[in-house]
Order: sequence, then structure tokens, then C-alpha cells
Amino acid sequence: MGLFDKLKRGLQKTKDLLFTDVRDLLKAGEILTDAKLEEFYGRLILTDMGVVAATAIREELRAKHLGRTIVLDELWSTIKAKLKDLLKGGDGAQWAAGDPLAPLNFASRGVTVVLVAGVNGAGKTTSIAKLANLLKKQGKSVLLAAGDTFRAAAVEQLTLWSQRLGCEIVTRPSGSDPASVAHVGGMRAVEAGVDVLIVDTAGRLQTQQNLMKQLSKIRRVLEAVIPGAPHEVLLVLDATTGQNGVSQAKLFSEAVACTGMILAKLDGTAKGGVVVAIRQQMALPVKYVGLGEQIDDLELFDPDSFVEALFEK
Repeated sequence: MGLFDKLKRGLQKTKDLLFTDVRDLLKAGEILTDAKLEEFYGRLILTDMGVVAATAIREELRAKHLGRTIVLDELWSTIKAKLKDLLKGGDGAQWAAGDPLAPLNFASRGVTVVLVAGVNGAGKTTSIAKLANLLKKQGKSVLLAAGDTFRAAAVEQLTLWSQRLGCEIVTRPSGSDPASVAHVGGMRAVEAGVDVLIVDTAGRLQTQQNLMKQLSKIRRVLEAVIPGAPHEVLLVLDATTGQNGVSQAKLFSEAVACTGMILAKLDGTAKGGVVVAIRQQMALPVKYVGLGEQIDDLELFDPDSFVEALFEK
């Protein structure tokens, strides 16, 4: 199954929500009125794309189509063009087609360190496994560091994944300082000469300031072992949380200076529009999306493909 088909499948719940009764709302040959625009605006809000993005789309439709006879293809074309523009943003976060590793910041030489953060239940451990699999398929050697020392199950799960993937993993006893895992992992990565070190961190609520400070400590420890590290700081967000994900993104980004996001469980939500909300409210690109439970179900996020899949009838 290609990327576009995976996106179509993964976004089905969001598509169902967006298009429910839209045919009755926007009929070809009728006049586009303010009332119809407001109803469509409400439909966009329900996908969790946020007020800012939904308003921008509504105003674009108002400027180009209000009071005119509805031509559905022209209407959808306007919506899609505006949505793509909103998703791409102004920071040049668009990836080379065909290169699944294009979004990642790699060290100019030596070990590249990827720090992964996120709240409990976001799909962080599985996303790490998927990312490690993606890196290995592209010929990169990978070392994992199990920094979620507060939850034995998390270490066990990541250890199982490491065995399946053929990756070495660094662990410490339950309850150890996560920063010590980062330190040992960094030292081992340099010693082994691996291409990429992926450091897991404890799933934690964004409101727990002491734990957020711990994330900052992990970052400092990694930089002390490997100059310039971490080169990539990925925040894993659960797409099913919708707008709650935006507040998570802001606070985690402040703690560890996130460079991008993995949006997990996009296939299980009708709130796929949250991708747009996060892009608008954060200067933080979505780099990958999780579109299923299999190890290969991690896809490069491409705004054009995302929008086309969302509006594919």
C-alpha cells in the first residue's frame, strides 16, 4: 500500500466527519451564502484543526466564492490550496520526495542523537521502534537507550523491540536516574560507532514541572557526552487527543527545544485536523505520522499528500 492509500485509510474517520451531510450543505448550482459558510466552518472546527486555520479557510472562501454559484470542484480547490499553504508554513519544512529520512537533522559526523519525549500512552515506545526500523531500512546502525526507568513495562517493551529489530539497547535498573541512562547510552554509542542513538524518556504529564526539568537535564547530559547532541528532539503526540495536543506540544517544546513531531494514532481519530492546529500554533513541523500498528506504519508527513487524501471523495 502506497503512502497516499495509507493516508486515505488513516484519515477515514476524519473524512467521515468532514463530509457528513456536506453534500446537503454545499450543493452545486446553489448560491454560497454566509449561513452555508458558517455551517461549513463549524464542520472544520469539529476536525480539531483549530479556530485560526478554520477561520483562514472560511475567509478564503468568502473572498473568492461568497455570493457566487457553487461549483464544487472550484470550492474544494480553494480549500485544499489554503490548507496546504497553512500546513507548509514559512519555515521551509518540506521534505525531499522519496527520502524517508529527509526530515531528520543528522550530525555532520559521528553519532546522531535523537531524543524522544511524550506523555504516557501517546504511543512513544512504538513510535521509537518504528523510527529505528525506518533508520535500519535506510542502512543506518541504531542504538536504543531505555530512559523510561520509572516504568518497568516500558523498558521491557523497548527491549523486545530491540531484539526484533536487531538493535543494541542500553538499560539501567528500575528507578535509576534517566539522565544516567542517557549518559551511558551516549558513551556506548560513541564507543560502538553507531550512526544513530535514540533516547527514550519517561512518559510524563506536561503539568509536572519537576519531571519537565528532568527532561532538560537529560538534554544537558547528552550534550556533554556528544557535542551538539541531541541533534533531533521529537515529540510524540497522540492524534486522538485533538486540541489537548497543542498545549502538550508547547510545554514539551519549552522544556527540551523540540525540533519536530511524530503524530501517532492518526488512523484512530476523527480529529486529524489537529495537524493543522499544531502547525499554526507552534513553529514545529510534523515530521512523521503513525498510520497503523505495524512496524512499517510510520510515514513521512507530506502536506500535499495529507490534504489530497483528506479531501479524496
